[in-house]
Amino acid sequence: MAKLAISITHAKDDADKATVGFVVANAAVASGQETVIFLSTEGVYLAKKGYAEDIHESGFAPLQELLNNFREAGGTVWVCSPCFKKRGLTEDDLISGATIVGGAKLVEFLSQGAACITY
Repeated sequence: MAKLAISITHAKDDADKATVGFVVANAAVASGQETVIFLSTEGVYLAKKGYAEDIHESGFAPLQELLNNFREAGGTVWVCSPCFKKRGLTEDDLISGATIVGGAKLVEFLSQGAACITY
């Protein structure tokens, strides 16, 4: 099984990039790849409960649906710890199934041969 990291650095500031990141992540996990989404900078807001509910780019499924499908298919969601804290968010704000991690966790995953795509 191949490993793929999808780094998403946008949320409502560029909903198109955030949505496409989740579309690609869903395709990867559906094809049997070990897939991690790493949310950083503005992207961490996607890990906040209720935040993604009103994001729907034309031509794509709603982002909340893409997020739910990804988690249900066995995808992993990591949230950049300093980015999350910088924005005043707490663990109580976090969606279920997401894990707050430091950059070292992503580096470890990448060092195991994972490819990385950034949106």
